[in-house]
Amino acid sequence: MTKAMGAAMRRIQAGNALSAFGLGFTVPYLYVYVAQVRDLGATTAGVVLAVFAMAALVVLPFTGRVIDRRGPLPVLVGAAVLASAGALSMGFASSVPAAVASAALLGAGTAVMQPALATMIVWCSGPATRTRAFAMQFFLQNLGLGIGGLIGGQIVDESHPSSFTLLFSIEAVMFLVLAGIAGSVRMPRSAVLSDARPKGEQGAGGGIRTILGHRAMVQLCVLGFVLFFACYGQFESGLAAYGTEAAGIQPSTLGIALAANTAVIVVAQFLVLKFVERRRRSRVIASVGLIWAVAWIAAGYAGLGHGSQAMATAAFISTYALFGLGEAMLSPTVAPLVADLAPESMVGQYNSAFALVKQLALAVGPAVGGPMGAALHGPYIVTFVLFSLGITFLALRLGKKLTLAQDHPMLAAKSRVVAVHKPEQAPANA
Repeated sequence: MTKAMGAAMRRIQAGNALSAFGLGFTVPYLYVYVAQVRDLGATTAGVVLAVFAMAALVVLPFTGRVIDRRGPLPVLVGAAVLASAGALSMGFASSVPAAVASAALLGAGTAVMQPALATMIVWCSGPATRTRAFAMQFFLQNLGLGIGGLIGGQIVDESHPSSFTLLFSIEAVMFLVLAGIAGSVRMPRSAVLSDARPKGEQGAGGGIRTILGHRAMVQLCVLGFVLFFACYGQFESGLAAYGTEAAGIQPSTLGIALAANTAVIVVAQFLVLKFVERRRRSRVIASVGLIWAVAWIAAGYAGLGHGSQAMATAAFISTYALFGLGEAMLSPTVAPLVADLAPESMVGQYNSAFALVKQLALAVGPAVGGPMGAALHGPYIVTFVLFSLGITFLALRLGKKLTLAQDHPMLAAKSRVVAVHKPEQAPANA
């Protein structure tokens, strides 16, 4: 990594942390704010959350092409300004149309930021540093969200709408800070990134046909859908419903479980990094599937076992903690793999396609898992144990489609070094 790339990376990561800090102020309280504080009702709150998610599905199909044509920097700045406007307007929204429109702006802006930030990280890193760069991004995101949520919880007061207006205003300012930091970054496109990428692909005009024709990327998208569906898509819906209905978990304990998840991510992120870097990415993802299968078995014991309430509570919290361990292993693995699969002129489109898959999983996950977790306790656990084992199967299958540079960049780099310094052999007829 050059000095210019390092300076750009530090600014990007700082902006990423601050924007996550702003999101942490409001995300946990959006439903309460719309339904109770603004007295718009539970139905409206549900519509607002749905619009927030649907806005991402609308804008992401177009985001990648714009990133590849215009660069990630102006896209990130524009998205941050859009999200800032949405956050600020949400803080003053007192009617249904205003809340829905604000959710659309906020959802669209935050969705576009993801592939733009990912592409900037790709441009400012090489094969040797990209794994750590994405691990740092995930670490700072979780740390920012956690601290923001903790501070926001001390500010909110359901009897005073002005306290929520303050939260959304802080969030809006954080997005503007991200835009300002991003605007000051000098983007050095890295030439070394092309080492792991497929040769002979079409340029930015290839679009969706190029992605659909790339078998490894299609398999990664299928794997990504299962990953996000079986984990993130269940956190605040199916798993929470299962915990309260089957395991008798108190709502306050759900907060402890989520805190345990974040704590494991923050503590384990860099502890597992060396383990991840020295192994094939496909096998790391496969091991995450096994870890999550154990997590779902622990959840099964919490709700279906015959132990004490204390044991059930401990098992349920352990489920979230094990999910956190898997997430810490995925963050330096999946995102860099998306980047290494992409042709150089289509990094934005590949990142956007994967972000779209993630958003679809996060939309479908609660719709499927919520009712199952609340009523079909045994089938719910069995279903997601099988999904977790499916992650292992899909990851090992994907590994067969990857080159060494894509699946194990550290080993590939060592192989290239050996090849460069290998002594010349004497001619056969010497």
